Amino acid sequence: MRVITGSARGRRLTTLEGESVRPTPERVKEAVFSAVQFDIEGRRVLDLFAGSGQIGIEALSRGAKQAVFVDESKDSIEVIKSNLENTGLSDKAQIKNMDFAVYLMQNREKFDVAFLDPPYRKGILQRALPLTASAMNKGGTIICENPVDEEIPECMENFIKIRNYRYGKIQITLYRHKDVTEK
Repeated sequence: MRVITGSARGRRLTTLEGESVRPTPERVKEAVFSAVQFDIEGRRVLDLFAGSGQIGIEALSRGAKQAVFVDESKDSIEVIKSNLENTGLSDKAQIKNMDFAVYLMQNREKFDVAFLDPPYRKGILQRALPLTASAMNKGGTIICENPVDEEIPECMENFIKIRNYRYGKIQITLYRHKDVTEK
């Protein structure tokens, strides 16, 4: 696993081993960032269920102003810290070792882009989407990774599903604020 482009291009990232970890494949990560390439620079990013932090780190490498990494696993938090140090992006990062719902309910700051890649088939994505929508700026984008056979809503709060991308058994879904999609 590596950073694809930007200031940390080519840097190797570490990840946890085991069946409970499911890093986003590089081809999927590259496709995600192609879809939102103009939405990243200078923006505030949320990497929810951050795992190794590779998505938030890619966003920082591509010019995001700040990334907040949220994961409840202490082991994942240590990997994120290590990856941020390795890429030289620690100064633009906040790391939160806590449950996603607790973080989103306590958070008072807004995000421009949010990446959600929770454990599959546990109903977590469906619970996280409305909480995340409440934490977004009006022009924001929410990007979800989920299995293709998992149902997710067409809209929630003021966000509307605008596009699905399928990569084998993985689906990437983009949501945008309704006021942005109606222009």
